[in-house]
Amino acid sequence: MRSAASVFRRRGYHGASVEEIAGALNMTKGNLYYYFKNKEEILFMCHDYALDVIQEHLANIDKNKQPVEQKVHAVIRGFVHLFTDVLHGTAWTLELEALSPVLFKKIVAKRDRVDRGFRRLLREGMDSGVFAPGDPKLLTFAIMGAINWIPLWFKPTGAAKADDVAKVFADYLVNGLLAANVQLGRSEDTPSAPWLIGLPAAVRPVVRRAPQPK
Repeated sequence: MRSAASVFRRRGYHGASVEEIAGALNMTKGNLYYYFKNKEEILFMCHDYALDVIQEHLANIDKNKQPVEQKVHAVIRGFVHLFTDVLHGTAWTLELEALSPVLFKKIVAKRDRVDRGFRRLLREGMDSGVFAPGDPKLLTFAIMGAINWIPLWFKPTGAAKADDVAKVFADYLVNGLLAANVQLGRSEDTPSAPWLIGLPAAVRPVVRRAPQPK
């Protein structure tokens, strides 16, 4: 499935052929059809397996008796590692719309469960006052969107290793959620704009107010 995901990402679902996927595995087309009946089933299994792994990771961390900010930090680190080391972006970046309606609904339902689980953690942090008030749905989109992009630029042979990327992303994203950081980032020189909520103070633009006429 990882080999298939790699071919799908490189060529696109419609551009990839079963022969190409089989070749990446040093198989014949006939060998591959022993395991999968068609290319659509391969795409479905990539999504299905990836979401199972992600859901298990989220559930295991949710059970831990840790402060909520540590849970979210661990979830983000884990997601980064899953996307870079195990799934290679399979869960969200492949062409879900290429699936038939029946298979599409199954994957969307599983994705929704993962999404709800992450939102629940964010809401827990907001209810306890650890995280600043916000929209858990939009913040989940923002965090997942940042993570989804990693497989498109990450190179295992690059200067930044998976551990480095996971820690930097988790530190940055969790710091942006913390209520203390949001409050510290507010000043007379910082505009009270909705899009600033959740950004760490260090990256917020400082806009000086024009002097009032005498």
